[in-house]
Amino acid sequence: MSLKLITALYKYYNYPQIDLLVNDDTYEIAKLLKNINFIHTFSYQQKRDKRWRQEKNIIFNIFRKYDLSINLTASDRSILYTLFASKNSISAIEKNKKKSWWKKIFLTNYYHFDTNKHIFLNNLEPLNILRINHNLEQDPVTPSDLVIDKMKKRLSALNIEDFIIFHPSAQYEYKIYPKYLRDRLLRYLNNLDIPIIITGTNNIIDLGISNEIPNLKNIYNFISKTSLEEYLALSQLSLAYLGMDTLNMHIAATQNKRIFTIFGPTNLKMWSPWCNDLKGAANENKPMQTYGNITIFQAGLPCVACGRAGCDDDQGRSECIHIIDPKRVFFEVKKWCKSERL
Repeated sequence: MSLKLITALYKYYNYPQIDLLVNDDTYEIAKLLKNINFIHTFSYQQKRDKRWRQEKNIIFNIFRKYDLSINLTASDRSILYTLFASKNSISAIEKNKKKSWWKKIFLTNYYHFDTNKHIFLNNLEPLNILRINHNLEQDPVTPSDLVIDKMKKRLSALNIEDFIIFHPSAQYEYKIYPKYLRDRLLRYLNNLDIPIIITGTNNIIDLGISNEIPNLKNIYNFISKTSLEEYLALSQLSLAYLGMDTLNMHIAATQNKRIFTIFGPTNLKMWSPWCNDLKGAANENKPMQTYGNITIFQAGLPCVACGRAGCDDDQGRSECIHIIDPKRVFFEVKKWCKSERL
């Protein structure tokens, strides 16, 4: 979501040194971005174990070492890092004046982080402040040719040419389609006679799903069998993405793939897949909607999308995920397959 910003800065300032400060759980994707000199990381585990040592090290490593610092979140900690890094600073801030008054005083420039606006547009606000021209198309993170060739050979060994990615997992369980509905969907998809490649990492949630995948003719389980760069190549070679609202969905969107995605409580206005053709995303909740190359499925409940972490807002069950009919999802995929003559 920040790659367009990075690319525009890199070109406008005639190839400067650009460093990142990211949470360590995003390091793997960050290191695949082009035009990045160095990546600093923040660890929530170290915050718990050795809080002040980590803060001291980060501040020491970034203090006044930059001509410009840009922060894309409104948190107090990230804004303090921004202020330490450079005398010339730009940051998102909250609209709440009680929380943001001091940030307005110390920051060189600021913009309001808007939860009713797509995250991609929020992240472009620093370019607007700097008056740097840009378009509204997301740039893809591209895998190397070597990794693409490696993935092509792997698929060829399985006699797979055209295929659809199915990504059933997400970072949190409250965003995941339940097993009994997922199994029904997979059995429907198996009847399309198109290879369905199931993807995921080697974390506990994904490995649990991997053990539950039914043994079906056209279903291929790639969970824990690709690196992130290999997944980028796999996604690039695919016909479509089907699955949950997660990083993989946004990767597919940057690659202009056909997308079928199941949303639960996530804030749609901010996190729906961005459509490059329309230069926009979804801005209202509906049981089903299609815009450009993207179809989103939601529950038809008045509380959707609440933006909570499960109905209890504590990582618990999301009822909205449990009432999305897999047959309705399959019907839309099947209709698209027929239109593409697959």
